Amino acid sequence: MTSEPLKTDTGPLTTASSRPVQPLTGRVAVVTGASSGIGAATARRLAAGGADVALLGRREDRLTELAERLRATAAGTVLPLAVDLTDREAVDAAARAVAAELGGVDLVVANAGVMLGAPFEAARTDEWDRMIDVNLRGLLHTARAFTDDLLAAAARGLPADLVHVGSVAGHSLYPNWSVYCATKSAVAHLTRNLRAELGPRGVRVRNVEPGVTVTELGSDMQDDDMRTTLSRMRTDLRPLVAEDVAEAVAFSVAAPPHVNIAELVVVPVQQG
Repeated sequence: MTSEPLKTDTGPLTTASSRPVQPLTGRVAVVTGASSGIGAATARRLAAGGADVALLGRREDRLTELAERLRATAAGTVLPLAVDLTDREAVDAAARAVAAELGGVDLVVANAGVMLGAPFEAARTDEWDRMIDVNLRGLLHTARAFTDDLLAAAARGLPADLVHVGSVAGHSLYPNWSVYCATKSAVAHLTRNLRAELGPRGVRVRNVEPGVTVTELGSDMQDDDMRTTLSRMRTDLRPLVAEDVAEAVAFSVAAPPHVNIAELVVVPVQQG
């Protein structure tokens, strides 16, 4: 008996005896915060799925290195672009560069973020400003720069996805992480409202909320005790790794075009 690929509305699935499939072939994706962690893992996963991928982030050397690795195996085009996401004009310029090289974007993963914890009464306000700038303003600039492309793709009957990478901190209580939690709560409600605004026009807007995940996030905190606390959070259970979240993103964007997995919470089993 021979094994044939199973057929679904989104294309053939891989079986043990079939060749790997690329369900994202033809899609043009942008991933922010692509120089490390969840962003880099998501870029790898989307490229492996066949998409053209623009890598956006601050660290040009890392973006270039990742792009070179991906080009060795990716079926699509990989474009690294160093950009400060808190600078609206720079993000708009990056969007024009993506359009010139890859064409219209139909998949945006707004992943860039920072996580800086400290007791509220002792926290550095410049760390507050940085979280607000990156986690909220950077995400807003990203969504605004590519919304016209997403609406255009949807108008042509194509899948169009705006994916925000939030956090379970947006709806859970974490003492000494108050401002970080506030930024992620803002992301969650922004996503819901954009879903109501853009969904009727065919754009799938969703929030992917990871739990405890091992990445570089938090390594630049000024508070030594909070760095220790974060390390303990990641060793007291079996945490997620960046690739786990990337798989969740890929799963959500591969859903049938009329289906939006609107809010996806992805946590270690032991986190509950």
